Amino acid sequence: MQFHAFDASYVDNLRAGDYATQDHFVRYFTELLHLKLRSRLRSPQAIEDVRQETFARVFASLQKGGAIRQPDRLGAFVNTVCNNVLFEHYRSSSRSDSLDDEGQPELPATGLDALGHVAAQQLKTKVGEILKDMPTRDRELIKAVFLDEEDRDEVCRKFGVDREYLRVLLFRAKQDFKTEYLKRIGAGLTAKKA
Repeated sequence: MQFHAFDASYVDNLRAGDYATQDHFVRYFTELLHLKLRSRLRSPQAIEDVRQETFARVFASLQKGGAIRQPDRLGAFVNTVCNNVLFEHYRSSSRSDSLDDEGQPELPATGLDALGHVAAQQLKTKVGEILKDMPTRDRELIKAVFLDEEDRDEVCRKFGVDREYLRVLLFRAKQDFKTEYLKRIGAGLTAKKA
């Protein structure tokens, strides 16, 4: 597709109703609008409706005069008008569409399936085992901050440290937890392969 640079004479010719200019305008922007609308609308009829309404509004604005102060921005103006028409189309179609209509997809279930529950339970058990084997201070620190989600200032008071040192302790505890977790997961994967 060849992009076109617009100028004041082009806009004036559009306003004046010059057939060749209007024909070029419609062909040029039909191609661009189809590219844009194909990814946003399902039916060819909706695409055509939005395209025609966009052109109708652009031509009406041109007749009023003053709508396009910068002729070189005609493409941006058409795009903005198209966006407005598209949003209006979305609003009107969402009011008329019902979730009970035939052919509408069912909403997916948001909960875990049976396999998801089993996997979550296994993960919870493994985390509990790792925490149980960690030093008491690290275990209580991870539990307070990540599992119980206690306020950090309260955790600082409980452990008798300032915020900066709490950050250091958390970093070390997380590293130890991660190392142990990766060891156990790696051992589990090796056992499954054998």
